Amino acid sequence: MKYVMGYKIFTYEIHSEYAARIDNFRSYDAVSKDILHRWTHPIVPDIPFSRNSPPIRLESQGIYKAAGVMQSHSAIICGTTILGEGTSIGDCCNITDSVIGQGCIIGCNVHIQGCYIWNNVTIHDNAKLRYATVCDGAVVKEGAVLEPGVILSFNVVIGQNFTVPMYSKISLTPQPTEEDSDEELEYAEGAGGVTESLTKPFSVVENEINCQNGKRDEESMDGQSWNVLEVGVTGTGYKWSLGENNQEEEWRHSVSPIPYEKIQELILKKRFDFDETTLDIGTVQTPGESKPDSEIADDESEKPETAYFNKEVEETFRRAVLEVPGVEQHHVIIEVNGLRLAYNMSFSDCAGALFHAILNLALEAPHAGPSELFINALNVITKWRDLLKHYLKSEDDEVEVLLKFEEICLETGKEFAPIFSKMLEVLYDKDILTEEAILSWASEKQEADESDKVFVKQSELFIQWLQEASEEEEDDKEEEEEEEGGGGEAA
Repeated sequence: MKYVMGYKIFTYEIHSEYAARIDNFRSYDAVSKDILHRWTHPIVPDIPFSRNSPPIRLESQGIYKAAGVMQSHSAIICGTTILGEGTSIGDCCNITDSVIGQGCIIGCNVHIQGCYIWNNVTIHDNAKLRYATVCDGAVVKEGAVLEPGVILSFNVVIGQNFTVPMYSKISLTPQPTEEDSDEELEYAEGAGGVTESLTKPFSVVENEINCQNGKRDEESMDGQSWNVLEVGVTGTGYKWSLGENNQEEEWRHSVSPIPYEKIQELILKKRFDFDETTLDIGTVQTPGESKPDSEIADDESEKPETAYFNKEVEETFRRAVLEVPGVEQHHVIIEVNGLRLAYNMSFSDCAGALFHAILNLALEAPHAGPSELFINALNVITKWRDLLKHYLKSEDDEVEVLLKFEEICLETGKEFAPIFSKMLEVLYDKDILTEEAILSWASEKQEADESDKVFVKQSELFIQWLQEASEEEEDDKEEEEEEEGGGGEAA
């Protein structure tokens, strides 16, 4: 904990070891290729790690074969390919850069390129599969085509001469229609795919479990009508639709190569961005020229990651407010620190997000007018003062919180606008904002437009009092120094 609280990141540099994280199909493909190309030695297919591992031998040209593989003499196996135990391959097949599991039956004249075929899969004659993932027990009937990025779940059947479009996901389990919980959606986003709802009826879950065990629930399959436009005639399975946000991004998480048009699009976008930032004379800054604060604020508001960061900070804070078991204030600090590092944010960003969340609590509490809202805010700020103060490391951070408060009063929390000056006094009295930060904020506003001085003018009396108090302190210090100096000369 002290390492996180101390704002330090510790890393371990590996030299001869191998480490990788698999969170989508593309990373699954990358790690699988590393294993097949022996970058992970001794973790390679031909070195058994348990007594139950079937013997696999490495042949020429990077082809791995397990015991009991039956391959036609006319079949062509090339690239880095692995053939699992008990798999049979028919005449005139062409298999390239693929992983074929145990007990698979592959017919004649089948073309497979860059695929992951799991165990006990049946592929009939003249089928074509490119960069697809096929789970246990699935059946691809004669003449069927799986286009790049297709995923077939357990025991799915694709009908004869049917073409499954790119990036399709087919499962025997129907896609849930109920809204997923926040935890499921968070998992799905992290995994880069679609997660199945935990609220599905038991009968559906039970059927899925039977499918994964290689058993078909005949009663549930009898009389079942499947959409021939999704799986073809005699096919079985449901096509899962992609969400609006995932439709364009699906290619990023697939085992298939990035489409040529996407590569061209990325190249053009990169060039366009470069031209916009470096060749537009009107937007190029001269060396030493600083960017106005208003422009910096506008840039930040345009970044979607800032909105995500603020939302996650507020959700973390809410868990502490709701007194979720095990969540205490120091846990909130640890989580917010983690978010700060993950989103590459500053301490002032953390303070601003927490301050916004605190004010939202005051707004949500019952109040009949500005005076009651002020009492709500006073109570909430008093309770969470230490948490907010933790992220105010400098005078600049405090000024940023004041600017954030102005923004809130003008946009999401306009009810605070009439009591801005009173709130400013509370923040000062609670030692959240220092005298120097408040005066610095007021000084920055002197050259601003009149519309940007609304809250400075509202707080004019308080600011004047701070200035006078500051001057009196300076005068007192000067008098003390003079007295000390005079006493030294007399001595």
